[in-house]
Amino acid sequence: MSEIRLYVSTTESQAEAILDLLTEVFGEEDFAIGTTEIDEKKDIWEASVYMMAEDETDVRSRIEAALKDAFPHAQLSREVIPNVDWVAKSLEGLKPVRAGRFLVHGSHDRDKVRPGDIAIEIDAGQAFGTGHHGTTAGCLEVIDAVVRSRPVSNALDLGTGSGVLAIAVRKLKNIPVLATDIDPVATRVAAENVRRNGIASGIVTRTAPGFHSTAFSAHGPFDLIIANILARPLIRMAPKLATHLAPGGSVILSGILAVQRWKVIAAYSGARLRHVRTIWRNGWVTIHFDRP
Repeated sequence: MSEIRLYVSTTESQAEAILDLLTEVFGEEDFAIGTTEIDEKKDIWEASVYMMAEDETDVRSRIEAALKDAFPHAQLSREVIPNVDWVAKSLEGLKPVRAGRFLVHGSHDRDKVRPGDIAIEIDAGQAFGTGHHGTTAGCLEVIDAVVRSRPVSNALDLGTGSGVLAIAVRKLKNIPVLATDIDPVATRVAAENVRRNGIASGIVTRTAPGFHSTAFSAHGPFDLIIANILARPLIRMAPKLATHLAPGGSVILSGILAVQRWKVIAAYSGARLRHVRTIWRNGWVTIHFDRP
């Protein structure tokens, strides 16, 4: 199914104001929102919302209603996004990423690994997670700190994507890791990356929506749960996730915009978890909780 971009062309200052408005309208939903500079000299910017074609009618009506009062002269335009593997295309040639003791690199950058690095080889592909996004790098940093400072005997990577976080845990400590994703393509990619990194015997990959799999009860409860997805599903699953956390265990959450952090913290505090710390990277946050 096609992806649609609805956007307004305007000045930088008005684009930022429209971005704030769109964030209020869609901040708790799974739509990508952003601004892009089109022409620096002419001060032309675009404020955009991305969605699947099936959501366009509803999203368009909500944008138009929001713009009507605050920006009555704004013109809403439409673009159909080509069906391209943008993850692979946009990440081609990106440099290795360091986060904590980890170095995440593509196969073409094996020579960049230095003594003492915990190297994770991930090539750009069809699943999210190469270390370049602030949420992945933030999770790697907190994983490094948690595994070094607390006893961890098993772990869950929920929404594993490329498998990079599961691989990181396994490379830090010789413990079993369950890596799950709702997308079977991601699960397949994760399994391939696990094998590429030489640790296939320590990580189990499963396709599962949320916690709807016997794998969770079979492998849990977990001393460490990592979920780098989006704020809305993280908030929704807080009570269920907490039931799979062992006493004294840690939870690392990301995929959360800075403006959404307090709602996530409130949801997990309500599930009787303690907020330990929040780290920031490029407008995104990674939040660490534990069970006292």
